[in-house]
Amino acid sequence: MAGEGGGRGVALVTGASGGIGLDVARELAARGYDLWLTARSTGKLAEAAATLMRAHPIQVEVVAGDLADPRGAARLAEALSGRGVVPEVLVNNAGVGSHGRFADQDVAGLLGLIQLNVTSLAELTRRILPGMVARGSGRVLNVASTAGYVPGPFMAAYYASKAFVLSLSVALNEELRGSGVTVTALCPGATRTGFDAAAGVSGSKLFRSGVMESAPVARAGVEAMLSGKPVVVPGLRNKVLAGSAGLGPRWLTAKVARALQDPADMA
Repeated sequence: MAGEGGGRGVALVTGASGGIGLDVARELAARGYDLWLTARSTGKLAEAAATLMRAHPIQVEVVAGDLADPRGAARLAEALSGRGVVPEVLVNNAGVGSHGRFADQDVAGLLGLIQLNVTSLAELTRRILPGMVARGSGRVLNVASTAGYVPGPFMAAYYASKAFVLSLSVALNEELRGSGVTVTALCPGATRTGFDAAAGVSGSKLFRSGVMESAPVARAGVEAMLSGKPVVVPGLRNKVLAGSAGLGPRWLTAKVARALQDPADMA
């Protein structure tokens, strides 16, 4: 930890070693927030912290950890409470995807996806929200996806996990109305982050049809979060896709999603 301190409070960002998480950290650093950054890669986090502190007069704390571990969220929350830190901002960005037929997927990998995308996100939010509510101020940004609006054949668990994140975020935002605390769901479409390569969907029609860069996605998320908006969908194309998802029956939207990521059509 170094620097003079930003003075806006602490922002905790998960999955902060790259992609949207790192770009969210950059946006928050530019706004004067001190940062707690967490991800599995200590080296990447340390590099990001050094870069951010050179660019901005803030403090950055690096906490390596794996939120796919069932104890990960508790360990992270305990590290914060042990230092007497109640974040002003919580960004739940850590997540993973997987591609392929559900019946063929590795069971451990599938459960790890659910642990990371759903269980740890919910647990970390639950552990940090009470301190925000007691203080009367706080912002939570949960990175969901346009995938949360539709069923997703060949990425069934990932799409379902993002539906959970979207629904939870909107419900909590309403539940917390008047408390000084807000929850925002950031719902990007296909974004250039390295997620596609890790999930094995780089060659899908979805990613071949056009992607956004992560920096404008992060900026849209941070601006919406600080404004207290319940949901933000960056990009006109993504807004149209998300808005049209509810116009047809779910079996039809599932067919459309299948066409975009069927392994048989991978480039």
